[in-house]
Amino acid sequence: MPVRKYRPTSPGRRKSSVNTYVELTKNAKPHKALLVRKLSKAGRNFSGKITVRHQGGGNKNHYRLVDFKQFRFGIPAVIKQIEYDPNRSAFIALIEYQDGEKSYILAAEGMKVGESVLTSKERLEIHVGNRTTLGNIPTGIAVHNIEINAEKGGVMVRSAGNSAMLMSVEGDYALLKFPSGEIRKILKNCFASIGQVSNIDHGNIRWGKAGRMRWMGIRPSVRGKAMNPVDHPHGGGEGNQPIGMKYPKTPWGKHALGVKTRKRKKYSNRMIVSRRPKR
Repeated sequence: MPVRKYRPTSPGRRKSSVNTYVELTKNAKPHKALLVRKLSKAGRNFSGKITVRHQGGGNKNHYRLVDFKQFRFGIPAVIKQIEYDPNRSAFIALIEYQDGEKSYILAAEGMKVGESVLTSKERLEIHVGNRTTLGNIPTGIAVHNIEINAEKGGVMVRSAGNSAMLMSVEGDYALLKFPSGEIRKILKNCFASIGQVSNIDHGNIRWGKAGRMRWMGIRPSVRGKAMNPVDHPHGGGEGNQPIGMKYPKTPWGKHALGVKTRKRKKYSNRMIVSRRPKR
């Protein structure tokens, strides 16, 4: 996916770049039966209080019902079109099964309109978009949309350009190396899709101006040191002052950086063979 840079005709254009979307099907319209209404919460809970800051506004859009399970075993499906999804960084593909039923799936890099994809519990052809259990996939193959609990649907490795590598299958478990570098055991009867998630260059796009973030529903963030002492631990001082403490804090006085948030006795710790490397 090429990224197009603009000429610096204005301050907003100077460092901005856009996706060319050459992989998408031209003039493709979303399948209405797979759209649902999406309400904007603007970071507020049921009582109207802001619980997640810096959210609000943004363009209106519908949610696409993406099938992360793909449990129609042994029924080939044809890729009808590859579409943009405003709710995720990856592209999605509209597929049609032989009986006429349509659904959305995550589009893998290299998928093309007219190709066939298949889900099976048995060993099948190693082709981009096919889906089977980890025990049926050869080692060294890149996979995405991976289940943690068998037949619960894919929950891991779903964002643009990501893929996990199947390292080995030992006993009842498969060893996977995730994009973070973590090596984890997952039951070999869990399903995964073959290939790398589409839209690889998503991380190379420079938004260029604050307005593009507002279109996505992201509101401005104010530095703590620019606030008053009553509003933030970093606040106060005459002009541009350092934060005046040993470590940065959140607005509520907690450690802001370098703090482990994972539970020490989490049940899935035994499934992690090697932690992700420190960066």
